[in-house]
Amino acid sequence: MIPTLDDRQKLFRRHFLFSDVAEETLERLAGLSTVVPLKRGDVLFYRGDEGDALYAVYEGTVRISIVGPDGKEVSLNLMEPGDFFGEIALLDGLSRTADARAAEDTTLVRLPREPFMALLDDEPRIMRNIIDMLCEMLRNSAEDIADAAFLDLRARLAKWLLELGISHGETTESGTFIRLRQSQTDLAQLLGVTREAVNKQLKSLEREHMIRLERGHITVLSRAKLLAIANPDSDPDRTAR
Repeated sequence: MIPTLDDRQKLFRRHFLFSDVAEETLERLAGLSTVVPLKRGDVLFYRGDEGDALYAVYEGTVRISIVGPDGKEVSLNLMEPGDFFGEIALLDGLSRTADARAAEDTTLVRLPREPFMALLDDEPRIMRNIIDMLCEMLRNSAEDIADAAFLDLRARLAKWLLELGISHGETTESGTFIRLRQSQTDLAQLLGVTREAVNKQLKSLEREHMIRLERGHITVLSRAKLLAIANPDSDPDRTAR
């Protein structure tokens, strides 16, 4: 399905940068954007390519990855419908830091850099949002470094499940339903461990009735227990079960 201008306005509204701008600004953004259809396996860009646009996923999935000197590919993220990527390249115009490839048939919305930068002259609110976004990125980077240094795999998995539940989960009677697009191999690469180690820890969380594993999805049964693992200093009574 090809997104209409109205669809693109709604998509941009979901991004923090544009969440509080006027409707007229969203119309301008949608008018500047183009639609990029990809087939499964198509490469959108390679690491080192010019960073000339912001992308939003309308349908499908895009895998963000890097290839090491030994030729091994490491998945960094999977971008799903509603996700945006390429914010830094949109701002500085420097080269891409990773590869982007369609993991399935995908439709993207592309916002080119040059007209966007011209738009900023008329939109100081977006500039303030950019500053906030960059500050959040710095905080998240510092937190990721701390997690890698101080949290064990069980804690990092618990934190990943909690964050995934917030961003992509659906509330059900039994808990938070999360449809998975990442394989355990993908997750292991993201966490820097083996697939077997990830599988072992997920099975352990299931035995302790914190999650339920089923093909293609996970249901979080107790956010409070996961929070206690991810952050022992937190107060579980403040977290919904």
